[in-house]
Amino acid sequence: MAATEPSDCDAKRVVFLTFDNVHLRRDNPNVPSDLEQMPHLLNFLQDNGTVSGTHFTPLISHTAQDIVTTLTGLYGDRFGWTVANSYGFFRNDGSVGFQSSFLYWTGASADGNAQMINEKGKIAPAPWVPFTRAGCDVGGFSTANIEFESIPADVNTVFGPNSPEGQEAATNRTLATADFEGIAIHCAQGASSVCNRGGNPKPDLLPDEPGGYVGFNALFGNANVAPAIVGSKVVLDMDGKPIADSHGNPGFPGFDPTETTLLLR
Repeated sequence: MAATEPSDCDAKRVVFLTFDNVHLRRDNPNVPSDLEQMPHLLNFLQDNGTVSGTHFTPLISHTAQDIVTTLTGLYGDRFGWTVANSYGFFRNDGSVGFQSSFLYWTGASADGNAQMINEKGKIAPAPWVPFTRAGCDVGGFSTANIEFESIPADVNTVFGPNSPEGQEAATNRTLATADFEGIAIHCAQGASSVCNRGGNPKPDLLPDEPGGYVGFNALFGNANVAPAIVGSKVVLDMDGKPIADSHGNPGFPGFDPTETTLLLR
Protein backbone atom coordinates (compact mmCIF):
# COMPACT_ATOMS: atom_id res chain seq x y z
CA MET A 1 0.00 0.00 0.00
CA ALA A 2 1.37 3.41 -0.92
CA ALA A 3 0.70 6.52 1.10
CA THR A 4 -1.02 9.39 -0.71
CA GLU A 5 -0.01 13.01 -0.59
CA PRO A 6 -1.70 15.06 2.16
CA SER A 7 -3.75 17.06 -0.34
CA ASP A 8 -5.06 13.83 -1.86
CA CYS A 9 -6.34 12.20 1.32
CA ASP A 10 -9.85 13.63 1.03
CA ALA A 11 -10.13 12.43 -2.57
CA LYS A 12 -8.43 9.03 -2.38
CA ARG A 13 -9.01 6.04 -0.17
CA VAL A 14 -7.13 2.82 0.44
CA VAL A 15 -9.60 0.21 1.66
CA PHE A 16 -8.06 -2.94 3.14
CA LEU A 17 -10.54 -5.76 3.70
CA THR A 18 -9.60 -8.84 5.70
CA PHE A 19 -11.59 -12.07 5.45
CA ASP A 20 -10.77 -14.55 8.16
CA ASN A 21 -10.49 -18.18 7.02
CA VAL A 22 -11.67 -17.51 3.46
CA HIS A 23 -9.68 -19.57 0.96
CA LEU A 24 -9.09 -18.65 -2.67
CA ARG A 25 -7.84 -22.09 -3.66
CA ARG A 26 -9.56 -25.43 -3.30
CA ASP A 27 -8.45 -27.67 -0.46
CA ASN A 28 -10.12 -30.56 -2.27
CA PRO A 29 -10.07 -30.33 -6.09
CA ASN A 30 -13.64 -31.64 -6.22
CA VAL A 31 -15.04 -29.12 -3.74
CA PRO A 32 -15.45 -25.41 -4.58
CA SER A 33 -13.22 -23.12 -2.53
CA ASP A 34 -14.58 -20.68 0.03
CA LEU A 35 -14.52 -17.84 -2.50
CA GLU A 36 -16.12 -19.98 -5.20
CA GLN A 37 -18.96 -20.61 -2.78
CA MET A 38 -19.42 -16.82 -2.51
CA PRO A 39 -19.71 -15.97 -6.21
CA HIS A 40 -20.91 -12.40 -5.65
CA LEU A 41 -17.74 -11.58 -3.70
CA LEU A 42 -15.47 -13.43 -6.12
CA ASN A 43 -17.07 -11.78 -9.15
CA PHE A 44 -16.79 -8.35 -7.53
CA LEU A 45 -13.08 -8.87 -6.91
CA GLN A 46 -12.42 -10.20 -10.41
CA ASP A 47 -14.50 -7.50 -12.11
CA ASN A 48 -12.83 -4.65 -10.26
CA GLY A 49 -9.20 -5.72 -9.97
CA THR A 50 -6.76 -8.59 -9.92
CA VAL A 51 -7.16 -11.72 -7.83
CA SER A 52 -3.74 -13.20 -7.16
CA GLY A 53 -2.89 -16.53 -5.59
CA THR A 54 0.86 -15.93 -5.45
CA HIS A 55 1.20 -15.73 -1.71
CA PHE A 56 3.32 -17.43 0.91
CA THR A 57 1.31 -18.25 3.99
CA PRO A 58 2.96 -17.94 7.42
CA LEU A 59 3.54 -21.21 9.18
CA ILE A 60 1.77 -21.98 11.42
CA SER A 61 -1.10 -20.24 9.58
CA HIS A 62 -3.69 -18.74 11.89
CA THR A 63 -5.84 -15.62 12.19
CA ALA A 64 -3.60 -13.25 14.16
CA GLN A 65 -0.43 -14.35 12.41
CA ASP A 66 -1.87 -14.09 8.92
CA ILE A 67 -3.54 -10.70 9.43
CA VAL A 68 -0.49 -9.00 10.92
CA THR A 69 1.74 -10.54 8.24
CA THR A 70 -0.58 -9.08 5.62
CA LEU A 71 -0.57 -5.67 7.31
CA THR A 72 3.21 -5.52 7.67
CA GLY A 73 4.63 -7.74 4.94
CA LEU A 74 6.63 -9.52 7.64
CA TYR A 75 6.51 -12.98 9.13
CA GLY A 76 5.94 -13.42 12.85
CA ASP A 77 9.58 -13.77 13.82
CA ARG A 78 9.91 -10.08 12.93
CA PHE A 79 6.91 -8.82 14.89
CA GLY A 80 7.04 -10.78 18.09
CA TRP A 81 5.34 -14.13 17.75
CA THR A 82 5.78 -16.99 15.33
CA VAL A 83 2.76 -18.95 16.53
CA ALA A 84 -0.76 -17.57 16.85
CA ASN A 85 -3.49 -17.09 18.06
CA SER A 86 -1.75 -17.74 21.37
CA TYR A 87 1.69 -18.85 22.42
CA GLY A 88 3.47 -20.29 25.41
CA PHE A 89 6.14 -18.63 27.53
CA PHE A 90 8.27 -19.69 30.46
CA ARG A 91 7.78 -18.06 33.85
CA ASN A 92 10.69 -17.44 36.21
CA ASP A 93 9.78 -20.53 38.22
CA GLY A 94 10.00 -22.71 35.12
CA SER A 95 6.27 -23.15 34.64
CA VAL A 96 4.61 -22.44 31.32
CA GLY A 97 1.98 -19.78 30.70
CA PHE A 98 -0.05 -18.95 27.62
CA GLN A 99 -0.68 -15.52 26.13
CA SER A 100 -3.20 -14.41 23.52
CA SER A 101 -1.67 -12.81 20.44
CA PHE A 102 -4.60 -10.41 20.23
CA LEU A 103 -3.30 -7.27 21.93
CA TYR A 104 -2.91 -3.68 20.85
CA TRP A 105 0.32 -2.92 18.99
CA THR A 106 2.19 -1.58 22.03
CA GLY A 107 0.64 -3.96 24.56
CA ALA A 108 2.71 -6.00 27.03
CA SER A 109 2.40 -9.77 27.15
CA ALA A 110 1.93 -11.69 30.39
CA ASP A 111 5.69 -11.90 30.93
CA GLY A 112 5.83 -8.09 31.19
CA ASN A 113 7.64 -7.49 27.90
CA ALA A 114 6.23 -5.76 24.85
CA GLN A 115 4.55 -8.46 22.80
CA MET A 116 5.24 -7.20 19.29
CA ILE A 117 9.02 -6.96 19.44
CA ASN A 118 11.15 -7.48 16.35
CA GLU A 119 14.58 -9.00 15.91
CA LYS A 120 16.14 -5.84 17.40
CA GLY A 121 14.14 -6.11 20.61
CA LYS A 122 12.01 -3.10 19.62
CA ILE A 123 8.29 -2.85 18.99
CA ALA A 124 7.85 -3.60 15.30
CA PRO A 125 7.04 -0.61 13.03
CA ALA A 126 3.29 0.02 12.89
CA PRO A 127 1.56 -0.28 9.50
CA TRP A 128 -0.40 2.97 9.80
CA VAL A 129 2.66 5.21 10.20
CA PRO A 130 3.48 5.79 6.47
CA PHE A 131 -0.07 7.01 5.93
CA THR A 132 -0.37 9.29 8.96
CA ARG A 133 3.06 10.78 8.21
CA ALA A 134 1.76 11.54 4.70
CA GLY A 135 -1.19 13.42 6.20
CA CYS A 136 -3.86 10.71 6.01
CA ASP A 137 -6.07 9.25 8.74
CA VAL A 138 -6.06 5.46 9.14
CA GLY A 139 -9.14 3.75 10.56
CA GLY A 140 -9.30 0.20 11.84
CA PHE A 141 -12.33 -1.95 12.63
CA SER A 142 -12.22 -5.55 13.83
CA THR A 143 -8.67 -6.05 12.54
CA ALA A 144 -5.84 -7.65 14.50
CA ASN A 145 -3.75 -5.47 16.79
CA ILE A 146 -4.24 -2.02 15.25
CA GLU A 147 -7.02 -1.24 17.73
CA PHE A 148 -7.83 -2.49 21.22
CA GLU A 149 -8.43 -6.23 21.43
CA SER A 150 -8.13 -7.01 25.13
CA ILE A 151 -10.02 -5.30 27.95
CA PRO A 152 -8.78 -4.10 30.42
CA ALA A 153 -5.17 -4.72 29.28
CA ASP A 154 -5.22 -2.46 26.21
CA VAL A 155 -7.12 0.29 28.01
CA ASN A 156 -4.46 0.28 30.71
CA THR A 157 -1.67 0.33 28.11
CA VAL A 158 -2.91 3.49 26.42
CA PHE A 159 -4.99 5.35 29.03
CA GLY A 160 -3.53 4.01 32.29
CA PRO A 161 -5.34 2.02 35.01
CA ASN A 162 -6.11 5.16 37.07
CA SER A 163 -7.67 7.07 34.18
CA PRO A 164 -11.46 7.33 33.84
CA GLU A 165 -11.23 4.82 31.01
CA GLY A 166 -9.13 2.49 33.14
CA GLN A 167 -11.60 2.73 36.00
CA GLU A 168 -14.48 1.92 33.66
CA ALA A 169 -12.58 -1.12 32.37
CA ALA A 170 -11.95 -2.28 35.94
CA THR A 171 -15.53 -1.87 37.15
CA ASN A 172 -17.65 -2.52 34.04
CA ARG A 173 -15.79 -4.65 31.52
CA THR A 174 -18.87 -5.17 29.35
CA LEU A 175 -19.41 -1.44 28.88
CA ALA A 176 -15.69 -0.82 28.41
CA THR A 177 -15.57 -3.44 25.66
CA ALA A 178 -18.36 -1.69 23.77
CA ASP A 179 -16.76 1.71 24.37
CA PHE A 180 -13.11 0.99 23.61
CA GLU A 181 -12.54 -2.34 21.85
CA GLY A 182 -12.28 -3.01 18.13
CA ILE A 183 -12.36 0.49 16.61
CA ALA A 184 -9.63 3.11 16.23
CA ILE A 185 -8.55 6.01 14.04
CA HIS A 186 -4.84 6.82 13.84
CA CYS A 187 -4.75 10.48 12.96
CA ALA A 188 -2.66 12.52 10.60
CA GLN A 189 -0.46 14.98 12.43
CA GLY A 190 -2.20 18.31 12.92
CA ALA A 191 -4.25 18.16 9.72
CA SER A 192 -6.70 15.42 10.68
CA SER A 193 -10.20 16.50 9.76
CA VAL A 194 -11.66 13.69 11.88
CA CYS A 195 -9.61 13.95 15.06
CA ASN A 196 -9.99 17.72 15.16
CA ARG A 197 -13.77 17.35 15.49
CA GLY A 198 -13.54 15.99 19.01
CA GLY A 199 -13.87 12.56 20.46
CA ASN A 200 -11.09 12.99 23.02
CA PRO A 201 -8.00 12.11 20.95
CA LYS A 202 -5.06 10.68 22.86
CA PRO A 203 -1.35 10.58 21.99
CA ASP A 204 -0.61 7.76 19.55
CA LEU A 205 2.50 6.49 21.30
CA LEU A 206 4.97 4.34 19.36
CA PRO A 207 8.16 4.68 21.40
CA ASP A 208 10.29 2.46 19.17
CA GLU A 209 9.11 3.71 15.78
CA PRO A 210 12.09 4.27 13.43
CA GLY A 211 12.58 7.99 12.91
CA GLY A 212 10.39 8.84 15.91
CA TYR A 213 6.66 9.34 16.14
CA VAL A 214 5.90 12.44 18.17
CA GLY A 215 2.84 14.70 17.96
CA PHE A 216 0.43 12.15 16.53
CA ASN A 217 -2.95 11.36 18.10
CA ALA A 218 -5.50 8.59 17.84
CA LEU A 219 -9.14 7.99 18.69
CA PHE A 220 -9.58 4.68 20.51
CA GLY A 221 -12.93 2.92 20.65
CA ASN A 222 -16.47 3.78 19.65
CA ALA A 223 -16.78 6.14 22.62
CA ASN A 224 -14.21 8.39 20.92
CA VAL A 225 -14.54 7.56 17.22
CA ALA A 226 -18.31 7.84 16.86
CA PRO A 227 -18.64 11.35 18.38
CA ALA A 228 -15.98 12.61 15.96
CA ILE A 229 -17.87 11.12 12.99
CA VAL A 230 -21.58 11.32 13.79
CA GLY A 231 -21.67 13.50 16.92
CA SER A 232 -22.74 10.81 19.41
CA LYS A 233 -21.89 7.28 20.56
CA VAL A 234 -24.78 5.85 18.52
CA VAL A 235 -24.00 4.81 14.94
CA LEU A 236 -26.72 3.39 12.67
CA ASP A 237 -26.17 0.39 10.44
CA MET A 238 -27.54 -0.03 6.91
CA ASP A 239 -30.90 -1.08 8.33
CA GLY A 240 -31.13 2.10 10.38
CA LYS A 241 -30.61 0.26 13.66
CA PRO A 242 -28.16 1.38 16.35
CA ILE A 243 -24.96 -0.67 16.37
CA ALA A 244 -24.67 -2.15 19.85
CA ASP A 245 -23.38 -5.15 21.75
CA SER A 246 -25.58 -8.02 22.92
CA HIS A 247 -26.40 -6.05 26.09
CA GLY A 248 -27.67 -3.02 24.20
CA ASN A 249 -24.61 -0.84 24.85
CA PRO A 250 -23.93 1.32 21.78
CA GLY A 251 -20.49 0.56 20.41
CA PHE A 252 -18.37 -2.32 19.26
CA PRO A 253 -20.61 -5.32 18.46
CA GLY A 254 -17.82 -7.93 18.48
CA PHE A 255 -15.15 -9.28 16.16
CA ASP A 256 -17.72 -11.08 13.96
CA PRO A 257 -19.74 -8.15 12.60
CA THR A 258 -22.69 -8.55 10.27
CA GLU A 259 -22.83 -7.11 6.77
CA THR A 260 -25.20 -4.35 7.86
CA THR A 261 -22.79 -3.40 10.66
CA LEU A 262 -19.83 -3.15 8.33
CA LEU A 263 -21.71 -1.05 5.79
CA LEU A 264 -22.47 2.01 7.88
CA ARG A 265 -24.96 4.66 6.93
